[in-house]
Amino acid sequence: MGEKTSTHPGAAGRATTADRPSAIRNVVLVGHSGAGKTTLVEALALATGAVNRAGRVEDGGCLSDYDAIEHRQHRSVQLSLVPVEWGGIKINLLDTPGYADFVGELRAGLRAADAALFVVSAADGVDGATRMVWEECAAVGMPRAIVITHLEAARADFDEMTETCRDAFGGDDPDAVLPLYLPLHGDVGPDGHRPVTGLIGLLSEQVYDYGSGERTQRPPDAEEAPLVATARDRLIEGIIAESEDETLMDRYLGGEEIDVRTLVEDLERAVARGSFHPVLAAAPAADGSRQGLGTTELLELITGGFPTPLERVAPAVTTPQGAPRPALTCDPAGPLAAEVVKTSSDPYVGRVSLVRIFSGTLRPDETVHVSGHGLEDRGHEDHDVDERVGALSAPFGKQQHTVPRAIAGDLACVGKLSRAETGDTLSAKDDPLLMEPWVMPEPLLPIAIEAHSKADEDKLSQGLARLVAEDPTMRLEHNPDTHQVVLWCLGEAHVGVALERLRARYGVRVDAVPHRVSLRETFGAAASGRGRHVKQSGGHGQYAICEIEVEPLPAGSGIEFVDKVVGGAVPRQFVPSVEKGVRAQAARGVAAGHPLVDVRVTLVDGKAHSVDSSDAAFQTAGALALREAAADCRIDLLEPVCELRVSIADEYVGAVMSDLSGRRGRVVGTEQTGSGLTLVRAEVPEWEISRYAVDLRSLSHGTGRFDRSYVRHEPMPPQLAERVREPAESQA
Repeated sequence: MGEKTSTHPGAAGRATTADRPSAIRNVVLVGHSGAGKTTLVEALALATGAVNRAGRVEDGGCLSDYDAIEHRQHRSVQLSLVPVEWGGIKINLLDTPGYADFVGELRAGLRAADAALFVVSAADGVDGATRMVWEECAAVGMPRAIVITHLEAARADFDEMTETCRDAFGGDDPDAVLPLYLPLHGDVGPDGHRPVTGLIGLLSEQVYDYGSGERTQRPPDAEEAPLVATARDRLIEGIIAESEDETLMDRYLGGEEIDVRTLVEDLERAVARGSFHPVLAAAPAADGSRQGLGTTELLELITGGFPTPLERVAPAVTTPQGAPRPALTCDPAGPLAAEVVKTSSDPYVGRVSLVRIFSGTLRPDETVHVSGHGLEDRGHEDHDVDERVGALSAPFGKQQHTVPRAIAGDLACVGKLSRAETGDTLSAKDDPLLMEPWVMPEPLLPIAIEAHSKADEDKLSQGLARLVAEDPTMRLEHNPDTHQVVLWCLGEAHVGVALERLRARYGVRVDAVPHRVSLRETFGAAASGRGRHVKQSGGHGQYAICEIEVEPLPAGSGIEFVDKVVGGAVPRQFVPSVEKGVRAQAARGVAAGHPLVDVRVTLVDGKAHSVDSSDAAFQTAGALALREAAADCRIDLLEPVCELRVSIADEYVGAVMSDLSGRRGRVVGTEQTGSGLTLVRAEVPEWEISRYAVDLRSLSHGTGRFDRSYVRHEPMPPQLAERVREPAESQA
């Protein structure tokens, strides 16, 4: 970290490989959209020689944002892997989207990585969503470092942003978040801004000058030296506070000069165990063809300070039936245990699975066992099958470089796993395992879709199945009440990407239609009806007459059918037919086409014919009787009510509660959950929350979270019910 000067860049055009876990670093880049993660990946790839001097992959285009959708939207929408090599170490850089709609891709990246690099824009600061991800990483002890980008921005201030990071990420120990380098500014430009041209190493007390486009090293000038002293003392004290040598602080405070090598070793240990979080700076070269500022320093931190896969505690495993198994270790000779962290489709090679190998060695053309928990409520099936893997490869932009094997600790792409989905476990076919799943956010924004044409309808089912196989944050629903096909997504951008992938990848065009809520109908008062079905058209006729009484029941009672016929007015064999007809009509609805619930239907009288009465005739008569009873009675519409549990920062509680009240909601409780968060529980009609996933994000600046569950159906306000009935009546 400031002491090394040699590099060992990987060669462009070939796969970067590792022969042992200790020579691998898995790093996920985290930060809000526009912070510069993708640009930083490009700069690191250029610095290591993984791309040519023009900063592009061999066939052109962006290195990690290579998908056509990303080109059109000018932002990352999926997890991408860029392996590079530095000093004989393979670094798997996992670039994640910063937009909240694609948090599922971020969580997959966190699962696959052993350390996180938080990318913060000096121009924009730290947003609430980034703070929440930091806290998630802290909860599991993931090592983290911070890199400040956009130093070229007119209002960028490294020192000010470092203090912002200390406040946001330091928690109870802000001295665990300190810079390793200070930026060195050049002369004032025509715009009045002083560009950053180099870095001053606080431990090495050397200047790393990038002003020429290449990194050069020199001692600080007389005017530069004072910039180092105070920050260096602060950094050394922060490192010593994390040292395992308890005598070091006393020696330092006693005036002893601590050897830089000792400080670097203590720093690297503290970073690797997640107790110290260094702050660095980085900026790409202005013309994209030279070495970016801070890239060497960042690569030194990753290879020297970030943990190897050997230090990662692997997820717990069981047998597919749930029996416990011994904990995994990162041993290439151990039992095979790999996890699919991302699934994508390629028009030429089919399904491609990005996997993290936690134990054992994965080889091409071998048969593995594929097991998965299944997310049946999201349209994903359970898996417990054997499959033959295809070729193994390392992704690099659009390219796939073939690799001979993938060892424990590494990541690789596997082709031709037709059944494997994101989150599934790959293991030896004679020793099947199942990994503990990671938590995925619940999709809470519904979008109802219809095939654009008959040709699209024929391909819709298969296209949707492939879509949800790729993305476990998406849920597919075939609503039995509204008969709609509904995709549940995380936000509007997530919806847009899903529909575009349906069209571009699977050739399926769909139209978004209004999402309908599952309403119910019930009788507002007691009523009676007579069903008469008498037809004579030559030969065998139809004859059935029945009289019923209908009365409302308490919520949740369903449909209750009672037979009170006396004297055989309706023969015994036809009473079930009347009930069948009543229940069929109830399922179809009696007013606005919604299922009828919570009524007691009593059969009190009727007539039959010895020849012309039949099962079908009495079914029809039962349905007619129910419809006649409804025609002379007030029919109430019932709407579903959900319980919302909203986790929100204390500063937004008032705004959230006011918003819920405006949605006809009833707040039923609040409670403090710690870390400045409040849980608000409210009952809100589902009609009012179809877009709550979008609205809460806007209201809370991206920090609010909620989940929902069905509580009951209850009467809809008359004025709203009338608006709902009007379209149904006009179509009747």
